Amino acid sequence: MKKILVPCDFSEPAIHAYAQAQALAEKSYATIHFLHVIEPPVMNDTLLMPTLSFEAELMKELETNAIQKFKEFTKKSKEHGTAVTYEIKYGAVPVVISQCIQDQSIDLVVMGSHGASGMKEYLIGSNAERIVRQSPVPVMIVKQAGSKPVKNIVFPNELNLEHQEDLTAKVKELQKFFDATLHIVWVNTPANFVADTVTRKRLDDFAKRYMFRNFTLNIFNHTSKQEGILEFAKLVSGDLIAIGTHGRTGIAHLLNTSIAEDVVNHSDGLVWTYTLKNEPTYA
Repeated sequence: MKKILVPCDFSEPAIHAYAQAQALAEKSYATIHFLHVIEPPVMNDTLLMPTLSFEAELMKELETNAIQKFKEFTKKSKEHGTAVTYEIKYGAVPVVISQCIQDQSIDLVVMGSHGASGMKEYLIGSNAERIVRQSPVPVMIVKQAGSKPVKNIVFPNELNLEHQEDLTAKVKELQKFFDATLHIVWVNTPANFVADTVTRKRLDDFAKRYMFRNFTLNIFNHTSKQEGILEFAKLVSGDLIAIGTHGRTGIAHLLNTSIAEDVVNHSDGLVWTYTLKNEPTYA
């Protein structure tokens, strides 16, 4: 992990994400790249044209304020010996972040989130949720202050024995980085009920197939996968939930919502996600 992207809107969750990125950067000697995205107003009515000069002045003021805040962040990071770069871009937040990941050769995105709930969750969703779905690199979502040590990682999985090489390799790298215990869990629900005797063998086969170390194997019964993952994480004092997601978009996403995105929206702790577009995952 050499380069960490921190999308920053200077909100409280974004500041928490910065603190988490700072801790990660100190541990891995990585560079932090701050990105602030200013979304230009959309004006389709010609009657609004006289306001363009006002909008330009406003955008310039927003950029100037952002630069000043970035300099404050940079000063704090330099005191810790962390290299920091920053840039300001204009456009739609998810699109700009996705492009920045490619342009800057980012290894990890650390971003704050307020989460989303109610109709907003289903119709709009948060920017964090969209990045989780689109990012080609792992994303760590932060909601609370503090960067306590990660000692227990919860890894929910569908236990497929094929096509999980990329995901499991990255999860094992994450576990090694934090020197943490990995809690592999199958959440058993009425909708996808499997007898424990069958699941136990699948857990054993999964662990052997991908050669995990320092791990536990778990079956957790609940009425829903998302709530089961969150409750299991509390049960084992999970500091971070690591979960793969399918990265569906458009109508496919509306018809088959992502468990990973639900966890991102409703978890109070750290959530690490990785999008695999062509491989089966838990979510």
